[in-house]
Amino acid sequence: MTPFTIDIPQSDLDDLRERLTRTRWTPQLPGDGWDRGVPADWLRDTAEYWRTGYDWRAREARLNEFPQFIEEIDGLGLHYLHVRSPEPDALPLILAHGWPNSFVEFARTIPLLAQTFHVVVPSVPGFGFSAAPRTTGFGIGAVVAMYGRLMERLGYDRYGTQGGDLGAYVAPELARLHPDRVVGVHIDGGFGFPTEDDVPGMTADERAEWDLMQQWMSGGVDHHALLRVAPQTFGHGWHDSPVALLAWHAQKFQEFSMSDQPLFDVIDRDLFLDNVSLYWFTKTAATSSWPMYEGLAGAADRPRFEWPKGQKAVPSGVYAGGSALMRRLAERDNTITHWPEGNPGRHHFVAMEEPAAHVADIRAFYAGLR
Repeated sequence: MTPFTIDIPQSDLDDLRERLTRTRWTPQLPGDGWDRGVPADWLRDTAEYWRTGYDWRAREARLNEFPQFIEEIDGLGLHYLHVRSPEPDALPLILAHGWPNSFVEFARTIPLLAQTFHVVVPSVPGFGFSAAPRTTGFGIGAVVAMYGRLMERLGYDRYGTQGGDLGAYVAPELARLHPDRVVGVHIDGGFGFPTEDDVPGMTADERAEWDLMQQWMSGGVDHHALLRVAPQTFGHGWHDSPVALLAWHAQKFQEFSMSDQPLFDVIDRDLFLDNVSLYWFTKTAATSSWPMYEGLAGAADRPRFEWPKGQKAVPSGVYAGGSALMRRLAERDNTITHWPEGNPGRHHFVAMEEPAAHVADIRAFYAGLR
């Protein structure tokens, strides 16, 4: 296990500022607000702050306060944070980040979680400082196998899992693969989302709820379809232009907000730029697209987006549960022991927005499983 320190070359910082300075700005299209995508004025202002106000070196130093390592597993270098609790008998907890995110997603929750847990935060292969998959066919199962081996090498034979977004696929699969080791699965949300296969068995009220869900799901850019078809094509632009990368992340973070408030009233601006900067400096905008072009689709004869699969091997809990319909469907495929109502949160990446509430909920779930 090789200790790792983030140390972006100064030449890369200078190159970023030069590229931002030379941006060829697109004119604003007709429309109001974000109706046509990221507004030109918003993007210009944010890029200028990234160029002249944002301090990567200070943010880099804060991230380096977390002990980091590189471990070779299955031929790939896996980057991870390992923050031990002062309590020697603390339960280990592995955190699985989402897309388009990174270990930065948990930067505000790790210090709080480490008071109760031994915290392990891997960077998904192809994200951040983890090596990218070298072949096609790399999926969630490969990530889960690597994470299981990592926990074994760290000496943890009993641990919990937590994740949201992409992490909501990884966390339950770890329990499925290692039911003798994983004591519980906690996700941000996603248990019990209905599919077309569930529609025939719905009541009239549930069908109305399904129709509303379809309206919500159809909004925004379908990144699953876009990256399933042409990740290389779009990756060229994100790899070459920091403003293109910034706009793409802004588009998705805005769509992932469940609030009408400005994005930076919900997600801290510097924290958002930490994540964008990490993608830029590690050149992973394209390599992180594998979950969409082959990892989260169904079988070959059903190439469509699918929700995480349930498991009943260990208890499951969720930060934001959902309706009675979702609870019914969640209990069909999971052993739900934690389904709170009223937890605060206006964004898909709740750990970035509500770190204290997120940590409190994780603690509450695992308190009954020790």
